Amino acid sequence: MDSGTDGFLPPPECPVFEPTWAEFRDPLDYIAKIRPIAEKSGICKIRPPPDWQPPFAVEVDNFRFTPRIQRLNELEAETRVKLNYLDQIAKFWEFQGSSLKIPNVERRILDLYSLSKIVVEEGGYEAICKDRRWARVAQRLKYPPGKNIGSLLRSHYERIIYPYEMFQSGANLVQCNTHSFDSEEKDREYNKPHSIPLRQSLQPSKFSSYSHRAKWRQADPVPTEEDIKKNPELKKLQIYGAGPKMMGLGLMAKDKTLQKKDKEGIICPHAITMKEEPSGDGKVMFTLPKEDLNYNLESCTKMTMQLRKNHCSAQFIDSYVCRMCFQGDEDDKLLLCDGCDDNYHIFCLSPPLPEIPRGVWRCPKCIMAECKRPPEAFGFEQATQEYTLQSFGEMADSFKADYFNMPVHMVPTELVEKEFWRLVSSIEEDVTVEYGADIHSKEFGSGFPVANSKGNLSPEEEEYATSGWNLNVMPVLDRSVLCHINADISGMKVPWLYVGMVFSAFCWHIEDHWSYSINYLHWGEPKTWYGVPSLAAEHLEEVMKRLTPELFDSQPDLLHQLVTLMNPNTLMSHGVPVVRTNQCAGEFVITFPRAYHSGFNQGYNFAEAVNFCTADWLPAGRQCIEHYRRLRRYCVFSHEELICKMAAFPEKLDLSMAVAVHKEMFIMVQEERRLRKALLEKGITEAEREAFELLPDDERQCIKCKTTCFLSALACYDCPDGLVCLSHINDLCKCSSSRQYLRYRYTLDELPNMLHKLKVRAESFDSWANKVRVALEVEDGQKCSFEELRALESEARERRFPNSELLQRLKNCLNEAEACVSQVLRLVSGQKARVETLQLTLTELQVLLEQMGSLPCAMHQIWDVKGVLEQVEAYQADARKALASLSPSLGLLRSLLERGQQLGVEVPEVHQLQQLMEQTQWLDEVKQALAPSAQRGSLVIMQELLVTGTKVASSPSVDKARAELQELVTIAECWEEKAHFCLKDRQKHSPATLEAIIREAENIPVYLPNIQALKDALTKAQAWIADVDEIQNGDHYPCLDDLEGLVAVGRDLPVGLEELRQLELQVLTAHSWREKASKTFLKKNSFYTLLEVLCPCVDASSDGNRQSRWMEKELGLCISDTELLGLSAQNLRDPGSVIVAFKEGEQKEKEGILQLRRTNSAKPSPLASSTTAASATSTCVCGQVPAGVGALQCDLCQEWFHGRCVSVPRLLGSQRPSLTSSPLLAWWEWDTKFLCPLCMRSRRPRLETILALLVALQRLPVRLPEGEALQCLTERAICWQGRARQFLASEDVTALMGQLAEVRQQLQAEPRLEELPTQLSASAFDSLRGGSSKDMPKVQGLLENRDRMTCLEEVALAQDPSKRDLELLSSLLPQLSGPVLELSEETRAPLEELMLEGDLLEVTLDENYSIWQLLQAGQPPDLKRIRTLLELEKPEHQRSRTRVRALEKRQRQQRKVDLGRKSKDLQEELEAKKARSSGVKPEEQEFVEETEHENTFLTLKGCSSILKGNPNSLQQNDLGPMTSFPSLTPLLHLSYPQHQVL
Repeated sequence: MDSGTDGFLPPPECPVFEPTWAEFRDPLDYIAKIRPIAEKSGICKIRPPPDWQPPFAVEVDNFRFTPRIQRLNELEAETRVKLNYLDQIAKFWEFQGSSLKIPNVERRILDLYSLSKIVVEEGGYEAICKDRRWARVAQRLKYPPGKNIGSLLRSHYERIIYPYEMFQSGANLVQCNTHSFDSEEKDREYNKPHSIPLRQSLQPSKFSSYSHRAKWRQADPVPTEEDIKKNPELKKLQIYGAGPKMMGLGLMAKDKTLQKKDKEGIICPHAITMKEEPSGDGKVMFTLPKEDLNYNLESCTKMTMQLRKNHCSAQFIDSYVCRMCFQGDEDDKLLLCDGCDDNYHIFCLSPPLPEIPRGVWRCPKCIMAECKRPPEAFGFEQATQEYTLQSFGEMADSFKADYFNMPVHMVPTELVEKEFWRLVSSIEEDVTVEYGADIHSKEFGSGFPVANSKGNLSPEEEEYATSGWNLNVMPVLDRSVLCHINADISGMKVPWLYVGMVFSAFCWHIEDHWSYSINYLHWGEPKTWYGVPSLAAEHLEEVMKRLTPELFDSQPDLLHQLVTLMNPNTLMSHGVPVVRTNQCAGEFVITFPRAYHSGFNQGYNFAEAVNFCTADWLPAGRQCIEHYRRLRRYCVFSHEELICKMAAFPEKLDLSMAVAVHKEMFIMVQEERRLRKALLEKGITEAEREAFELLPDDERQCIKCKTTCFLSALACYDCPDGLVCLSHINDLCKCSSSRQYLRYRYTLDELPNMLHKLKVRAESFDSWANKVRVALEVEDGQKCSFEELRALESEARERRFPNSELLQRLKNCLNEAEACVSQVLRLVSGQKARVETLQLTLTELQVLLEQMGSLPCAMHQIWDVKGVLEQVEAYQADARKALASLSPSLGLLRSLLERGQQLGVEVPEVHQLQQLMEQTQWLDEVKQALAPSAQRGSLVIMQELLVTGTKVASSPSVDKARAELQELVTIAECWEEKAHFCLKDRQKHSPATLEAIIREAENIPVYLPNIQALKDALTKAQAWIADVDEIQNGDHYPCLDDLEGLVAVGRDLPVGLEELRQLELQVLTAHSWREKASKTFLKKNSFYTLLEVLCPCVDASSDGNRQSRWMEKELGLCISDTELLGLSAQNLRDPGSVIVAFKEGEQKEKEGILQLRRTNSAKPSPLASSTTAASATSTCVCGQVPAGVGALQCDLCQEWFHGRCVSVPRLLGSQRPSLTSSPLLAWWEWDTKFLCPLCMRSRRPRLETILALLVALQRLPVRLPEGEALQCLTERAICWQGRARQFLASEDVTALMGQLAEVRQQLQAEPRLEELPTQLSASAFDSLRGGSSKDMPKVQGLLENRDRMTCLEEVALAQDPSKRDLELLSSLLPQLSGPVLELSEETRAPLEELMLEGDLLEVTLDENYSIWQLLQAGQPPDLKRIRTLLELEKPEHQRSRTRVRALEKRQRQQRKVDLGRKSKDLQEELEAKKARSSGVKPEEQEFVEETEHENTFLTLKGCSSILKGNPNSLQQNDLGPMTSFPSLTPLLHLSYPQHQVL
């Protein structure tokens, strides 16, 4: 790498233009506008408006292309010269059997070309050695001084370059013994093999040899002194002086037998000496080594050098003669050249060779011929792989990311630019890239939308397809020269596409025919450009030829091949002005005629380019043809043909184009006349017309300069295959002039006619301009008509005259006249048009009149304007008169205003009249609104009047009325705000306060909506207070529903009501009592209401109705029991109606249940073996028929149910008291009574609890339907309790009770029976007792079976307690017998009737359980029910035990956590209770405390006093018998077995 490229300095930026939309509309106009600035730089960049974003129209999937291969260091001119030199010198050594190894000096490869060039510039090798100027050579090569580098450079020069230079000059290198080297150490570096492998891995093209480059910096081992001692040839070579040593004589062969003779020949020795044919200058001798990289001796199987010793035929004798001594003796030492088959003795060569060399050997004559061969023309190779856009992009991005070791979008453009110029200048690094250049858009599709494409274009694509900036459209625009060429010239008229990757470059070049070019980057990474203006084009060519003459000597048109770069810094250092720019996606770059430009791509991108030509290009195009003629370069099209084609139709050209074509045509005609005159002087008189445009270009090209002929050409009858242009008439052939003839397209008379037409077209502008100037300046004093000016403007448009100052003046005059005409038309047109359009002021009307008079054209509309002005002046006089009067009428004012509007002109008096009329109207409206007799206007109307008054012009009367109205509105708004505050304030005001506000607001003569709303609210509050007084002062306490309705109404009123607080307290107290009663009676999740539970079930007669009502209750569809009682909402308010309905309901309920029992008793039992689901008619609550084991019969309604669907009594309790007095075999005390959920609708609280609720109800000043129903239920229960106690106190029943007690005492007295309960769980025992501990008489049958229980003890002890209890109870069933008592029919019937009525009560009474025990003892034990209950309890007990264990485990785990927080939680709970207690109102707190702490055990006397003291209580029955049952006192405190809730 050249050190100069390390500090690459970017050239200055080129001009960048950003056109507006107006400027961007016409591309050629805009380019002509910026040309004076941009042409000075050669290139410029244009950024379109941001919204101009053409869609990408290439079919990406079908786009396939084959790129070109670019080797970067072969692109730069100076680097290519160095590479060519290295190739030549490497070839020189290779043909002599050695490989070149470039040495390193100061850690960089020695530049052999620069060293050779500097030596020549310094006077040559001998001169430098003589003057000892090798240090100066080192300094010019930019090596640091003081390290004896000059001597090292001299050594390298002598051993590598000097033999080649001497060989090129033909001198004898042996005789040039300038210096002797005695040290073997200096020769070691050169006594090693060299390698020139392929520098490019791609195959070379058929026209380029530059793919065969060498990587000269590959290191090879250096022979040591020991190697030289072992190799005798190396020692022999030390005798030679400064001449070429045997460079590369390597190490000794591993197989020494390879040097022996054989029948065919001898293995090549280490050194050869080549001698050129004898000449006057002497002989040239070469000493060359041959050895590979690994020092392995090559096989001789391919050796072409053979000894001719064994050939003895006479015909070969002459062939085996040495070309130096011309002797054929010693043929075993005769060498055969592989190039020309000449023979040389090894001792005749200079210097002589010690033995036959190995491998390929060529004689000095062949080496000279090969080294003198001129290089082939350089060009790019075509890649072998075809790409799509996607595959090429992936390859390009991967290459760039890997090269810079960072994402492609993060690589700075400055870094890429410096690295590019470093790589192209390096002979060490060899980077290859690919470039998809010059891809034909006609074949692969343009990136812009094309109008004539096969597919239908969208509206957006249509817009871009016709845009002048579309590169398919720009070359064929009307003002473009190329539109007159019919052929589609690829690259010029048809765009080319370019797909680039990083470092892919386009070299220094100018466009064909020096035309303009425009490049658009569709997408991708930027493209870096460098440009040189046209004025410096020849300077650039001169610099490049001077710096790299070797390239231009072999290829004079090198810059036209687009294959050569040169560093911009190098050009700038030689005075060439260079600019640069980075073209980003969506930007244009334009190059101007003969502007050299080059550049490279920053990464993967897609660009499109095309040429175009404007009128200013024509002189440059003519000069380009002359330049091509000197270079003998082919033309793309005929410039003469283009000019003549444009001149043939001058009317199609715009003026600027016609002027330019006329100038070119004039020069071309003058030149044609001169050339034809010279032809006549030569004596050629024959001529014939030829339509050259019909001939192919290759048939009308000058054989001398390759110019395409059109106007004329010289041909020969005897040589029909060629012709020449008239500039080379002496180069056609050597035939006689009489055989030559002229072929012409036009005669000399036709050409002036064409020129005249162009002149007329070009000069037509002058005559038109004179007419316009006379018309605009009114020189003769007479104005032309408006139509005449319009005709002149139309003529300029039709003839496409250029946009000049005179034309602009004409257009301005016409526009001004048209504006005046349009204003006059608006004035004199109809009234509708005048009203809807903007009117002229009086000043504007006067200016319009003056403007029309100053126009250079006569306009008859001026008289209309004068008429309007007279009307305005008359109207002004009338208006001023009306304004001067003191009180003009509204009618007069309106008529004047209408008249002013019809004028179409804004007159100042019209505005004054309008103000006066508005003042008068507003004052009238205010008087009407404030008149005492008028209806009050609302505040909104007054505010609108005030707003309107602010818009009215000020006057004394208006100001006074406005002040009064403002004061009134302010007062009204104040009271309105007060009323709004009263209505919306959270703290409501008393009625007295509101009355005062309303009374004061009545004095304001304005309707106030908030005051009216406040008045309505006060009226409603007064009515509400009256309703409250009426209810409170009535005969009965008010109903809860009425109070709730009043509370709801009172809360919505914006009035502070003292009665509302009292009512809310009463309603809250009533709700608290109802909630307490509901918790007392209703089961969890019950679908019955409290009122329904307290009322009798009057619809109990039909089993089907009961079942259907159950299902409907669950769904919420059934009517309530209160409705079945015939109680409407109004009846519930009347206590008498409630009592009557309740009494009737009791009777209906009893009759219905009796009928239902009879019906259900007639049904077959599901437990019977013959009963099936089909034959049974009973239906469970689940809707299915109960059948088989597990069915239970209700003791009240006698209906059958599934035991799993209802709550059943449990034989095993949940507690384990240590009771030993309850006999286990007292089966009549077991809890086996079952009431279905249809019969037992509530929790059935004890009577004492109900009495506590009645005490709380007595304190309520509110009537509740539930309270009255509870009183009826309590009265019913007390009545039944009285009858039950009276019957139980009878003599017969008392005796039965005594017998039952004796049986219990006997069961307790037996020791075996006392031990048995210890084996039975206390819970089971307690459940069997049913809570009773009284003794009853036992029967003999129970005592007989007590001995059978002894065998169960051992079994019971070994089992689980729960399981053991169940099994023990099951084992006792066969031992149970009964009846224990014998009940007579006279005793049983009343007991059963009492039992029936007691079960209908939703109250728990102890007498009910006593009667049930008597009835149970008077009949055999129901073993089937007991077994069913045991079976149902087994799974339930197992689940309970599992839940209990899990709960106990969680409790143990949680107990540890809770211990630490127990005290804190207690404290928080106390504080919460205290807070809740503080939140309860005093009256409510008193009620709650009373209801919670009321004694639930009340005496009958207390009950009687409660019922009598309550004004809402019912009439009491005689309760005297209730105190005469001393024998039942113990039974009153027995716990009644509770049924589980569903």
